[in-house]
Amino acid sequence: MKRLFDILFALFVLVCFLPIGMMLSLWIVFESRGGVFFSQNRVGQNGVSFRLLKFRSMYVNAESMGRITVGSRDARITKSGYYLRKYKLDEFPQFINVLKGEMSIVGPRPEVQEYVDLYTESQRKILQVKPGITDLASLAYFHENELLANSENPQQTYIKEVLPAKIKLNEEYLKNPSFFNDLSIILKTVAKIFRKK
Repeated sequence: MKRLFDILFALFVLVCFLPIGMMLSLWIVFESRGGVFFSQNRVGQNGVSFRLLKFRSMYVNAESMGRITVGSRDARITKSGYYLRKYKLDEFPQFINVLKGEMSIVGPRPEVQEYVDLYTESQRKILQVKPGITDLASLAYFHENELLANSENPQQTYIKEVLPAKIKLNEEYLKNPSFFNDLSIILKTVAKIFRKK
């Protein structure tokens, strides 16, 4: 049932979003050099790596200056990227990942291998399910970039504070997997986006 819901929901969103997606694509490519999409290796279900898709919101090779984004005004972020990130529009290409079976609508957000390597054996249980576009951790850390921007050492703050807290929330999610729990997370995510100023 979860897989069927993922496919139908992803198809619905992609079809409805197509005109907006085309306009955003033009904005991205006309504003700065580089392609429309940004892809990155993430760790998926059972530890299998896949290429996560996003609309490109940063200048080319920005990742070489660090994985952590510190604040919405990070100098590596393009003008279009600022608005894409603000309204979470950069995440929409991940519905393609959902159709491919690499992700679900709701599930633990996929991390890069660098951070998964820090998981304890117990924490690696969250890799038993498909990663998602949104989850309880996404709701709790909706303003994560701003939080890290206020840290003297964003990388260490993420590793020592944010990552363990996210894992704990994902473990809580795995204790109560249900369609209605997923639906609640989706509705809360939409509400967060539209309440965001």
